[in-house]
Amino acid sequence: MPVSTWAVAEPRKLAFDEPVTALKVRIVNGTVNVVGTDEPAARLEVSAIDGPPLIVTQQDGVLTVAYEDLAWQNLLKWLDRKEWRRTAVVSLAVPAGSSVEVGVVGAGAFVSGVRGRTEVRGVTGDTTLVKLSGPVGAETVSGSIEAQSVTGDLRFKSVSGELTVVEGAGASVKAESVSGGMVLDLDPTGKPTDIRLTTVSGEIAIRLPHPADARVEANTASGSVSNGFEDLRVSGQWGAKKITGTLGSGTGTLKATTVSGSIALLRRPPGEEEPYESAPAGKVL
Repeated sequence: MPVSTWAVAEPRKLAFDEPVTALKVRIVNGTVNVVGTDEPAARLEVSAIDGPPLIVTQQDGVLTVAYEDLAWQNLLKWLDRKEWRRTAVVSLAVPAGSSVEVGVVGAGAFVSGVRGRTEVRGVTGDTTLVKLSGPVGAETVSGSIEAQSVTGDLRFKSVSGELTVVEGAGASVKAESVSGGMVLDLDPTGKPTDIRLTTVSGEIAIRLPHPADARVEANTASGSVSNGFEDLRVSGQWGAKKITGTLGSGTGTLKATTVSGSIALLRRPPGEEEPYESAPAGKVL
């Protein structure tokens, strides 16, 4: 199938007639916004751009918006190179079932409403992921990742970037960092959970529903621990400490390991609906 190509050097809007099944975006500074929609085609808006043009290509269902000299495999090596002065603000609407690949160096990224696989790589920019139901992979140097209402399996890897999971309903979270902290508020639905977290010096805090259902093994070589579950036991007085035990029937797995970071296991209160108040009698008009 022939390749359609556009060079975008100034603010511009593009609508694509051919169906899109995969999106690939790579920019340096600025912002990337990607939203999944029920429409079969895709739309692009570049609302601000400074520096070299963005090259937009479409072929065989793959839509790419990127700089020519910024390759996906070398993206995390683009550290503080001042000679690359460029910025762009890019917004895209794509079919929700598309796979999405976003690479940002100093830019922020926002991805929401995507059901296909999502891959994000970033150097220093922060990323927000909202209501993604497909598998999610996120890799950063120092940028933070916030995942809200993500139901797909989540993989995270970082040097010093932090991971925050809000209302996490996915069955699997696998995360590792050197000094980045991890805060997870989990409310899995149905499937047994598989949570595996590893840091060197980053702090780990996990809030689980009550009642929860998992085998728990959390340990730190020199950090502190806190435990909000009566069914779990804390062992170790000096140096290494562990939180171990089984919650519920133990069908899920929760493993958290850190060398010098602290570990906290918190209990999410059961959801309670507020009772309806009696309304005063209304007048008949």
